[in-house]
Amino acid sequence: MCIPGQVASRAALVIRNYSRDHPIFLELSDYFWETPQSKFPFPFGTKGSEDILTQVLAVANNFNIPHEIQRLPCKRCVVVGSGYRMKNSSLGDIIDKYDIVIRLNNAPVHKYEEDVGSKTTLRFFYPESAFFDPVLDNNPDTLLVLVPFKSLDIQWLKTVLKNEIRVKKGFWKKPPIILKVKSQNIRILNPYFMEFAATKLLGYVVTKGKINTKPTTGFMAISFAIHFCDMVHIAGFGYPSFDDTQPIHYYDKSIMKSLRRSSHKFPLEAIAIGNLLQKNIIQNLTYF
Repeated sequence: MCIPGQVASRAALVIRNYSRDHPIFLELSDYFWETPQSKFPFPFGTKGSEDILTQVLAVANNFNIPHEIQRLPCKRCVVVGSGYRMKNSSLGDIIDKYDIVIRLNNAPVHKYEEDVGSKTTLRFFYPESAFFDPVLDNNPDTLLVLVPFKSLDIQWLKTVLKNEIRVKKGFWKKPPIILKVKSQNIRILNPYFMEFAATKLLGYVVTKGKINTKPTTGFMAISFAIHFCDMVHIAGFGYPSFDDTQPIHYYDKSIMKSLRRSSHKFPLEAIAIGNLLQKNIIQNLTYF
């Protein structure tokens, strides 16, 4: 049963300075008429990227959650992780019943519907993870939410939306050079949620607006959900820690050993998710 305001009231009791008084997405009016006084560059601010943001947001030209979602009296959300535990879960029909289904990066839907469902309300991604199929893995009205980890992420979005000369350097993996999506379906997540996830939920130390380790896209989606939804369920989160040969994702052959090269701190995120589960702020559809 969904109770309006339940997640917000529970989060406010245990998370310091928790507040929903922040815009969800970046908006053109914040950059076109005046320059925001942002102290830091991405990922916690937009300093130095204002001109590019103005151009990107002018092309996207839509900055809100659709009215049919916003007007829901109680928003039931599920964040679908990419973990191997989604495989053979048979959760597809259950996932599709939620009001808002949030997916991550390039996690596919096509051919995996029985386990992960077919509905996609929002897909959180960053340039290096934007290799999803817009037709098979998303719905026509799916919002594609860019999680900007660096200023080059905004530059990349500008080049693919405006068909300009592509940026070649500064990415840990080559991002797509073409993004066949409707520009009006693009959103850019407010850097506030990155700061909240890093400092409030993970306890990372910030030095001059910078952190050495950034939250994962999945953790960012959870951070967003506990600010926007009245019910937050998760599925497919958590990695096996006992065997480097264990598979990571439900859709490919990646194994735990490959995570050694990652800059993310998965054990800390697991502890933070465990705390959110223990406080009953979020609930889990799979084991964790």
